[in-house]
Amino acid sequence: MYERYFGLTAKPFALTPDPAFLYASRQHGMALTMLEYGLESQAAFSLLTGEIGSGKTTLVRKLVRQLGDRTTVGLISNTHARFRAIHGWALSALGVQMPPADSDIAVYEALVDHLVKEYGRGRRTLLILDEAQNLAVEALEDLRLLSNVNSEKDLVLQILLVGQPELRETLSRPELRQFAQRVSVDYHLKALDATETAAYVRHRFEVAGGDSALFTPEALTLIHAHTRGIPRLVNQLCDYALVYAFAERVRRIDAELISQVVSDRRGGIALSALAIERRPLPLTVNDAS
Repeated sequence: MYERYFGLTAKPFALTPDPAFLYASRQHGMALTMLEYGLESQAAFSLLTGEIGSGKTTLVRKLVRQLGDRTTVGLISNTHARFRAIHGWALSALGVQMPPADSDIAVYEALVDHLVKEYGRGRRTLLILDEAQNLAVEALEDLRLLSNVNSEKDLVLQILLVGQPELRETLSRPELRQFAQRVSVDYHLKALDATETAAYVRHRFEVAGGDSALFTPEALTLIHAHTRGIPRLVNQLCDYALVYAFAERVRRIDAELISQVVSDRRGGIALSALAIERRPLPLTVNDAS
């Protein structure tokens, strides 16, 4: 709607994860470096956590795009509280057909056979589990046991867990002590501060072909105050602001317009999470953040 009015080539604040719009804040840059280090150092398990909308999925997609053809990637993104059959979901994520004999043993053997064959072709396998905070203790224990396919010399499988802060609490449970000890690399994404939020907004608007001066400094300060620096909430608020600016035919988004958006949308579904903040839960083992 407003792209032509502002001379944009794309929607700058779309909610769908797009690595092309990734803003390399200090912590996002560090998180990406840590994940890259985990892969290169042959870490069996890596962990990335952050609040809802903190940019985890975008970061992971950026990582995947950087991987060469020597890495096979499987992504499991539809985890839920009753999620159980890790081996079957892993086969599906890696694009491998289920074996004719649909038994737990047959599925496990098919998965291990695929991992070993990929390793024999000079390719490593990276299994990514998004929204991993939904995984039950039993499912996480299955992942730990699956990692036993790696030997001291041969690493055929690497696993990246991505989730909300609750995942760190789960991994701190006594029964998962062995699992936590295998997490070699972990990072927790925190909210952006006021300076980073302003830079984030300007960056995304410039990537979309716009003039970052559209947002006044006062507007950027107010955007951070209302969103607490959570990227997804920033996107929601800024997207609405652009719609309002288009409707009112103004070429400048100031603090007054941001206040109007928040006032009008207060209580609505899209902006209902504004100004909600939670504290990250610590992981006591190998906490790199």
